[in-house]
Amino acid sequence: MRALPTLLVLALVIAGAVFIADRPGSVALVWQGWRVDTSVTVLLFGIAIVAMIAAAAFHLLRLILGGPRAFMRGRRERRRQRGYRALTQGMVAIAAGDAAEAKRFARQADVLLAEPPLTLLLSAQAAQLNGDERAAEKYFTAMLDRPETEFLGLRGLMMQALKNNNEPEALRLARRAKELRPKTPWVLSSLFELQSRAGKWAEAETTLALAARRKVLPELTSRRHRAVMLHEQSRAAETDDRHRDAARLAGKANSLAPDFAEAASHYAAILSASGQTRQARKAIETAWKNEPNPVLAATFDALFADETPLQRVKRFETLAAQNRDHLESHIAAAGAALRARLWGEARRHLAAAGGRDDNAMASPRVCRMMAVLEEAEHENLSAARIWLARAGATPMQDPAYVCSACGGETASWISICPHCRSFDTIAWRVPGHGPTSQLRTATEMTPSLPIPGGLSATIIPMDNPPARRPT
Repeated sequence: MRALPTLLVLALVIAGAVFIADRPGSVALVWQGWRVDTSVTVLLFGIAIVAMIAAAAFHLLRLILGGPRAFMRGRRERRRQRGYRALTQGMVAIAAGDAAEAKRFARQADVLLAEPPLTLLLSAQAAQLNGDERAAEKYFTAMLDRPETEFLGLRGLMMQALKNNNEPEALRLARRAKELRPKTPWVLSSLFELQSRAGKWAEAETTLALAARRKVLPELTSRRHRAVMLHEQSRAAETDDRHRDAARLAGKANSLAPDFAEAASHYAAILSASGQTRQARKAIETAWKNEPNPVLAATFDALFADETPLQRVKRFETLAAQNRDHLESHIAAAGAALRARLWGEARRHLAAAGGRDDNAMASPRVCRMMAVLEEAEHENLSAARIWLARAGATPMQDPAYVCSACGGETASWISICPHCRSFDTIAWRVPGHGPTSQLRTATEMTPSLPIPGGLSATIIPMDNPPARRPT
């Protein structure tokens, strides 16, 4: 099919030649006293030769006149190709972590390419890789002056600000980035994180709602984050003596995330302060079903501080029944039994929690509670010392408040990790193998509930942190 046009042209030429050959004729040309007699065939052949000579002369003239321009255009194209090759090699060097090569190719690309947006980005990344933060900041700032690179420049400067722990500047840049591209996922997530770190809960809630609509965060994560923010706002309102606002915000946080232990504990304390003990107990029991936690046990104990130890044992048995097989349920019930001097009941729960002579994997808390039990029930100091020794030698670890982002531990739950500044990453769990070198141990972070009756408090810090008394 591609040869069809050529065949058609050849056929027409042959047909024309045959037509002229079959119809010979003569042609006479008279010009300035000259007369030329020839045939039609010779005339046409002469015209074709003259046309070819004219075309060749025109092409030669065009080459002579347009040569310099073509030479410059070819030179620019070769420089452009070399520049893009240097740009590509520079990006590869950055990906490979070769700072010297990245810097060299960035210079080449900057000299060869007349396209600053591309070379600025490469130069900034090469400077970052080379550890020259000042140069990187200069390049990122220069990118702000061009619409096509402004967004990338903002991101680069924001990363620089975070690296220098300048969160206010990072927040300002994130707001500007949102004005440029409000639908970009990383912009929304970064802005939300920075607003949360700054304690700007109302702004963070608005950003979170937008992120949820854009499907940047899963629905469950979004609900949990909103509950954390409402919890923080409730605590702030309580500090400012705005008790009605505190109660309203705490109730919303608890309804959004009923299994959020700290929010449930705070809400229960507020309800108890207003005389709604039954509702407070239900809030704690609901949270205990999903997330047993010492802070819930401490607040639960404070709800019934006026009752006798025996009455509180029954209360804790009801609470433990909400999550009967969980370690925290057995420890909370055992602690209540120890305070009520119900040694058999305490031993039963501690045995279920691993406190048995034949179990070498009991947690340190259980071992220490067994030491208290041996001293209190039988005055067996020898057995108590054995359990204390096991507490220090067991490979098991006690749960603690641990950041899921960096592995750091804190003394109590907070919404912002003090080590890596991540939002809503602190949870009560057994520490993993993350970075914990500068952190406190779980034993230091779980103070005791008091044990009445003169038992030795130096042998065992009990499992729960101090109860939050209703105000």
